[in-house]
Amino acid sequence: MNHLIVAPLLLPLLMGAIIVLAVNRSMALHRTLGLISSLLVTLITGALLYQAATGPIQMYVLGDWSPPFGIIMVLDRLSAMMIFITSLLAFLCLLYAVKGTDEQGKNFHALFQFQLLGINGAFLTGDIFNLFVFFEIMLLASYGLVLHGGGARRTKAGMHYVMLNLVGSSVFLIGVGILYGLLGSLNMADMAVRLAHAPSDNAALLQAGGLILFGVFALKAALLPLYFWLPNAYGFTSAPVAALFAVMTKVGVYVILRVYTLIFGDHAGVAANVLEPWLLPVALVTLVAGSIGVVASRDLRQTIAYMVVASVGTLLAVIGTFGVDAIAAAIVYLPHTTFMTAAMFLIADMIRQQRLDAGAALTPDRPVGQERLLGLLFLGAAVAIGGLPPLSGFTAKVTMLMGVQSHAAAPWIWSLVLIGGLLGLIALGRAGSVIFWKTIPLDDSGVDAFSKEPHANIPRYSAGYVFPVLILLAISPLLVLFGGPLSDFGYAVAAQISQPVYYIEAVLGSDAVAALMSAGGR
Repeated sequence: MNHLIVAPLLLPLLMGAIIVLAVNRSMALHRTLGLISSLLVTLITGALLYQAATGPIQMYVLGDWSPPFGIIMVLDRLSAMMIFITSLLAFLCLLYAVKGTDEQGKNFHALFQFQLLGINGAFLTGDIFNLFVFFEIMLLASYGLVLHGGGARRTKAGMHYVMLNLVGSSVFLIGVGILYGLLGSLNMADMAVRLAHAPSDNAALLQAGGLILFGVFALKAALLPLYFWLPNAYGFTSAPVAALFAVMTKVGVYVILRVYTLIFGDHAGVAANVLEPWLLPVALVTLVAGSIGVVASRDLRQTIAYMVVASVGTLLAVIGTFGVDAIAAAIVYLPHTTFMTAAMFLIADMIRQQRLDAGAALTPDRPVGQERLLGLLFLGAAVAIGGLPPLSGFTAKVTMLMGVQSHAAAPWIWSLVLIGGLLGLIALGRAGSVIFWKTIPLDDSGVDAFSKEPHANIPRYSAGYVFPVLILLAISPLLVLFGGPLSDFGYAVAAQISQPVYYIEAVLGSDAVAALMSAGGR
């Protein structure tokens, strides 16, 4: 077995435990341990991504209990891509956090490592119950991170986030219980084989179980009407946490793609394609709601949070066509939207700090201290997120639109994606004009009329502070430069997950594939 597969889980787990035990030691030690762990996980997941891109699906069996009874981790192209994106983003967010955000409360670095453990585990697990376990690890850590630093608005938003996700966890267990009671297994590959042979008498309950799980995954992905927790939770938490959370909604997207192609796909007998009538319309309505929120927001951080909602709607609208070309296009778009949204959260935080009392509110106030630097960073992120050439937002959206052109709903998808992009550009253009142009001039002593604080008191950012933001922004032109290989990889991912037999054979062997085929699966 390839022991590297569990390293993205063991390293954050062990380092988080060590940091907890060293809670009374210096912050410098916590920072060093956290950065070393995150860097190592990034390098390891990069190696795993290369293995997955060039080799077969790999399985890691914990405790030598063979599937479907034991706990397994499965590395295919999709899971490898997601853990690499997560680990790289986590490392860059941590680089930003060690400049001072981590000092706003206790246990930041331990919670950050446990968050990384939960997210990577959700991407790698091969069974539904351990997906629930990793969801809970991820959510428990995120509860602490959302509330980190305190404050009334952050606490209120955090409590809404906690309560809604606790309800989601309870509903998850109901859906899992229904499926386990009918299928007798929670291993995803085994569930796929058993579902193909399920009797028609169980059709209604199996479909209900599948749709109940979709409700939970829709909450994680922030689909309408379950997205209302996100704008405040992301908008009021600290910037590196919000930037890392840009990938948390993608956990919901990933699980929807995984479960409803592997378990409830064409081969699923009485529950085949149970999600197909629902996903596309719900995703399109989410895109509309997110776009409206983008233009209606009066705070830059909440504007970006609504952009996360709109991007989830865009991704799942394309995935909801369930075509190989469309899924491949969504795979190309996913890293772009994750990294650029994270970059914009960090830029918004830098702007907030230099505007003092005004923060990120979209109201005229004093000029930021480093207008040229922050203006260029904001412009680069806005061009990328808005989908303008020559950056990755343009190429990714063109790829998505081409990927759905043969679908019956293509006119709706094209129209709403393009209108949503236009509204995003309008919102970012308005935000930029308010922050950088509609400023209140300082008097001769360098004091503005509102805060009464000297301009010299505004924090100024060193190269180390800006470095993680520059790396995130540099990813956009790199995605364009390597657009050909990325597109090929997207098609390889889509082809692999659209043929569940590859996954089932890697986990259960050729006999399970034969059993699936005997029921008419593929």
